[in-house]
Amino acid sequence: MNRNPNAENAAENSNASDAVTRRRALAAGGAVGLASLAGCTALDVATGDGPAEFAAGTATVADATLSESGYELNEVSDETISREVEAAGQTREVRVTNTVAEYDKAVELLGERYQAAVFAAVTTPQIEVLGRALNPIAEMGTRERAELILSRFENVGGLERGSEYSTSVLDTDATVVVYTVDAEIEGTGVTTELELHIGEPVGVEDDFVLPLAAYPAAFSDGENVRRMMNGVEHEPTDES
Repeated sequence: MNRNPNAENAAENSNASDAVTRRRALAAGGAVGLASLAGCTALDVATGDGPAEFAAGTATVADATLSESGYELNEVSDETISREVEAAGQTREVRVTNTVAEYDKAVELLGERYQAAVFAAVTTPQIEVLGRALNPIAEMGTRERAELILSRFENVGGLERGSEYSTSVLDTDATVVVYTVDAEIEGTGVTTELELHIGEPVGVEDDFVLPLAAYPAAFSDGENVRRMMNGVEHEPTDES
């Protein structure tokens, strides 16, 4: 895998020659918002003078799956967040680097084509800090994860929880909750009903991997989203 440059409550974007493209309809920034909440449970951060630094591996989708589903890699990005964690009278700075692999696919809306079907895999390291296990990603409800994705859309309203299903993510049965919402595809002025597929985070080696997807509901891309989730692969970080 290469890192090429170019995000439980009961209530819960070329015509062919001149395409209008929004490759960042659901940009990494929305999912990376999770970085400020980076989770922790596997690696123990001992006391020390300097900051403790941890980097996530990378979760991407297999090429064969991309060929079947029609999605293309937009980018794999990193974001580093620094937090101070206090426990038992001690304070330690912790720097966490998360990765987001973002994929998209063109769909036709109102006679125009937009890169509005988006799939993202967020990877964040598991850490235990000063004996204090923090795991916000795993503890967040699916509605909260949905709201993180929706930070990349405009004029959002009417988020409603629908069905749920179980599918394989990294050899683990993961629950995926489906939501619908009305939203404007960022920067286009086009409003449509979106369908969101919000997976639960899956633990793999020293990371959590969180699969997320959004597409216009009229496009009915749920089966391809399931393929994408099934095709996720994880590569550990080279950093120790």
